[in-house]
Amino acid sequence: MPVQPRAKADPNTLDDDATLHALGYPRKLTRRFKAFDNFAISFTIINIISAIFSSFGFGMNAGGPRVLVFGWIGVSVMVLFIGAAMAEVASAYPTSGALYFSAGKLATRHKGAWSWFTGWLNFVGQVGGTAATGYAAAAFVQAFIALQWHSYRPTAHQTVLITALIIVLQGLANTYTVQLVAVLNRISVWWLLIGLVVIVTALVAVPDQHRPASFVTHFANNTGFTSGLYGGMLGLLVTSWTFTGFDGSFHMSEETVRATVNAPRGITRAIGYSAVTGLILMLALVHSIRDYDQVAAADAPPVQILIDALGLGTAKGLLLIVIGAMLFCGLANLTSNTRQIFAFSRDGAMPGSRWWHSVSPRTRTPVKAVWLAVACSLALVLPGWWSHTAFTAIVSVNVVGLFLAYAVPILLRLRLGDEFQPGPWNLGRWGRPVGVAAVTWIALSSVLFMLPQASPITVDSFNYAPIALAVVLLVATLWWFATARRRFQGPVSYGRPDEVAAMDLI
Repeated sequence: MPVQPRAKADPNTLDDDATLHALGYPRKLTRRFKAFDNFAISFTIINIISAIFSSFGFGMNAGGPRVLVFGWIGVSVMVLFIGAAMAEVASAYPTSGALYFSAGKLATRHKGAWSWFTGWLNFVGQVGGTAATGYAAAAFVQAFIALQWHSYRPTAHQTVLITALIIVLQGLANTYTVQLVAVLNRISVWWLLIGLVVIVTALVAVPDQHRPASFVTHFANNTGFTSGLYGGMLGLLVTSWTFTGFDGSFHMSEETVRATVNAPRGITRAIGYSAVTGLILMLALVHSIRDYDQVAAADAPPVQILIDALGLGTAKGLLLIVIGAMLFCGLANLTSNTRQIFAFSRDGAMPGSRWWHSVSPRTRTPVKAVWLAVACSLALVLPGWWSHTAFTAIVSVNVVGLFLAYAVPILLRLRLGDEFQPGPWNLGRWGRPVGVAAVTWIALSSVLFMLPQASPITVDSFNYAPIALAVVLLVATLWWFATARRRFQGPVSYGRPDEVAAMDLI
């Protein structure tokens, strides 16, 4: 996919502060993220080890190896289209507001409404992502403890408490050790890559037998639905679950040097590298399955694969790599979540906006927004104390909310056509077909996420995602018509470039 620079670009387009001032904002955050750091935030949030180990069991029952492998390839391409279309928008509007800001700027009518709903979808999706990642890490921590001490029996209450502890610790890290968080984001990339090499090498070299190459065509439909096509389509969600959060690079634009180029590169590179390395891990797990039915029925199928193929001792060691990857993922997710809250509040779109967009003079980061993100994530985790299905619905809203938020600025960019003013990183003549493919896939995958995922449909197996999403949209709509439409007109401009430049925090 060729990417061409804008002809005779103004030199100021690569000057970060000048770009931000032209968009109407003073500089409040410190630009400590270089190109690798920006890439690292999205690569860590996507987090192939965390995502694949969390969702592999669902894929084994919804399509099996055929969908896990070939579905991964096909969906990865579609997500790369989404990322490329988003990257083009990020180059034109490199702000922490990211999706909601660009939606407000790209809309020709009803700018406030487009921006409002995009922002709230993005907010709910990001909070759900932080909660879901912490919950997954807590579940795998308990799986490790159960392997180490056989008398330990994980419970829902213990999972919620461990999740809360993880999220609070991540909040403390974002409050008091901001420089360390930046370092940890860099380390996380190497943790993921080295961890991947270790896990794949062990699965390839240690077992004395593997499934034949033809096993990738094996199809399994244990969803309870008689239609194999429907079961296989549900299996595509494994890859969609994995590729969320790459808007993190967009949200970190105001803390990234040469953001008009490095933020879009961070998005596309994170998706591309995750697609390749994730396929390698997927193939290693698929070909290491021993008793398919036994593994598919296990509480944690990937863990069972490691035990069967490598023995209990090695499996426990590799499980620590997985847990570490999940913790890195949650930390990066919370950081991205915080920047979205900061930007949304800066434009007066949240209750107590003046409070949430304030910046700590010591760390130059929005500390209060950190703890709002922590509190909201804990609120989403709390239903898991009583009902696992309620929490699963929130996780689904996380993915649907994020992808719908991704779709809005891409769709509005398509509607503008040639009137769209691209940044230095752009798709040229490929912009329209890539955008159309991106919006089409988002529409299809969003429908899949809200369809029943197991049969027979009971209180425990019912997919509550449509209800949860409807509640979110209903609240946002009522709030909009009650008060917000009179006070929120979309992204706020603080003045002319020279005026906002004088407001910069040095």
